[in-house]
Amino acid sequence: MSRSQEALLFEKSKPGRRCTRWSGADRKAAIEGLPDSELRDQAPALPEMGELELMRHFTRLSQKNYAITTNFYPLGSCTMKYNPVVHEALAAESQWSGLHPLQDPGEVQGALGMMHQLQEALAEMTGLPAVTLHPAAGAQGELTALMVLRAWLDAQGQNQRRTILIPDSAHGTNPASCTLAGFRVVTIKTSARGLLDVEDLRQALGEDTAGLMITNPNTLGLFEEKIAEICQAVHQAGGKVYMDGANFNAIVGVARPGDFGVDMMHLNLHKTFSTPHGGGGPGSGPICVTEELRAFLPIPMVVEEEDGYRLEHQLADSIGRVRGFHGNFLVLLRAFAYIRRLGAEGMRRVAENAVLNANYLRVRMQEAWRIPYNRICTHEFVARPTKEMGEAGSKTLDIAKRLIEFGFHPPTVYFPLVVPEALMIEPTETESKETLDAFAEAMQQIAEEAIRGDEALRAAPQTTPVQRVDEARAVKDPQLCFRCS
Repeated sequence: MSRSQEALLFEKSKPGRRCTRWSGADRKAAIEGLPDSELRDQAPALPEMGELELMRHFTRLSQKNYAITTNFYPLGSCTMKYNPVVHEALAAESQWSGLHPLQDPGEVQGALGMMHQLQEALAEMTGLPAVTLHPAAGAQGELTALMVLRAWLDAQGQNQRRTILIPDSAHGTNPASCTLAGFRVVTIKTSARGLLDVEDLRQALGEDTAGLMITNPNTLGLFEEKIAEICQAVHQAGGKVYMDGANFNAIVGVARPGDFGVDMMHLNLHKTFSTPHGGGGPGSGPICVTEELRAFLPIPMVVEEEDGYRLEHQLADSIGRVRGFHGNFLVLLRAFAYIRRLGAEGMRRVAENAVLNANYLRVRMQEAWRIPYNRICTHEFVARPTKEMGEAGSKTLDIAKRLIEFGFHPPTVYFPLVVPEALMIEPTETESKETLDAFAEAMQQIAEEAIRGDEALRAAPQTTPVQRVDEARAVKDPQLCFRCS
């Protein structure tokens, strides 16, 4: 294919148009020092556009994006809350962004000190004294904690313990992490109250039990009322309790998992502690563990000595590295700034406001929607279409697509699996009453349409650049570029 033919692939390209022109001196300077083998034989086929057309094109594309800075994002269990701009400005400052992970520790004492103080803050809030900042996301935090558990079991001569118990309402990453860490999974039922069935748990405990993975508050937005009893039962059976900390923003500053018997947990800094979220990262999933498990944490660890901070690389029982260098440093910085700005009282208000917003919205919606576990929730709740909506042929997917036309991002749908046609709604603590009221009113109108079985509902969205797609096929056969016919 010739260069002119390749250029036709760019639908907005017009031959001869330019944003800028490089002089011969500019071109020479750009390639200076490069070997001939690295230089192209001919110019690449790039779109030819004027600067104004180019700027309009990318501006229009940016306006098609949905973000927390454009509207409400009630994506259940994801905590899509606002990230303060001041933290972004801090992370962009050169004294932080210009650091290199291979610098001598003596040159980065401020950075190491920040990491150490962040570890101490997370330990205080969770009640678990040993912390590693390494894991790059919540799922890797889960895997790291399970690797620590396995190393501890092996050190105790308990390598027959290879079963992890997981509630049927758990996040899908939980069983996946177990498998990767070499454990097998046994599912524990959810009770009629939407909580872990303690009797089913007791029957599943045995000599092969390595531990229990439990999310608290759980994915139904409910606090596990018998969590201390649950932890005691697992400990008596010889196992450890891992807590999925994805929903920690509902209890931060109010309850400490270590105090009710949890042995290890991960934290999503991009949820509870307001760092960038979405688009695949950057994430951060530190884990906190008991003193008994400290020796098995990944290396290197930030330690404090009389003359400053250093990285400890020699820990005999450590599981080793779980990723390169020392975590997503600028994400850690944002989380640290968030914690320092709010302080202990402010972190407690995070939880209080998250719970307040979720319960306000739950009550606003309860007349028009079925709330399977309709009692005081924590940070989120699960709704589903009523019987009348189902009889009219209205599905949860229809409702989610219709919400887009009201300017709202849909909530999480069809999860947790224990609720058919689930709508998992999390307003987060950063939303105003006016926003919650507008969402509730939109859901009221959609409920009326769903009962009537309106065609507008089943055809939605029709006001967006892309209408309803085959989502099952889209993830397997994505069309990532445009081609002119």
